[in-house]
Amino acid sequence: MELARIYERLLEEYGPQGWWPIVSDKCEYGVNAPRNRKEVFEICVGAILTQNTSWLNVEKALLNLKKGRLLDPGRIIRSDIREAIRPAGYYNQKERKLKEFSRFFIKLEGIPSREELLGIWGIGKETADSILLYAFNVPSFVVDAYTRRIFSGLKLVSDDAGYDDIRLFFERNLEKDAELYKEFHALIVEHAKRYYSRKPYGRGCFLKRLK
Repeated sequence: MELARIYERLLEEYGPQGWWPIVSDKCEYGVNAPRNRKEVFEICVGAILTQNTSWLNVEKALLNLKKGRLLDPGRIIRSDIREAIRPAGYYNQKERKLKEFSRFFIKLEGIPSREELLGIWGIGKETADSILLYAFNVPSFVVDAYTRRIFSGLKLVSDDAGYDDIRLFFERNLEKDAELYKEFHALIVEHAKRYYSRKPYGRGCFLKRLK
């Protein structure tokens, strides 16, 4: 089963997802973000806040930051943002992560390397790849729990495959294109919410019928 065929089938089923959403007074999808450095930073903040929580909770936290005029690296460094980001959970840890990242971002010129991002306290592989892909348009495939669940269920990756093994599986079998990676990852999440969020995982999944 080719990855390109899976992508085409998911796109046919769900249509373009328009990730990464940008928050104004609401959550905007399909805006071809980022359009400026401010939106680059917002995407990075969202990628950190979404660790171990749902996007709905992240959206609430981002709206709080925006309403409090705190969605700025300098203000995040100087301010107590714990109450604003409380909806995203783990707010003490995430405040520190955002402050550490904001210090890095202020000094950043150009595009960071994956190694630089992984060197920041609280930034793991999935978060680093999300930042690279969605904020900086670097073709680095994002692997989340849903990706592992779907593709191990389809027997395309092993149950014990490491994060980078799965990432490289996608990158070696797809055209190296950031827009393709963004759409594919977003479609995987949409599909997983419908078929892989509850046990037994994959029941009724139409991808299992693809040849």
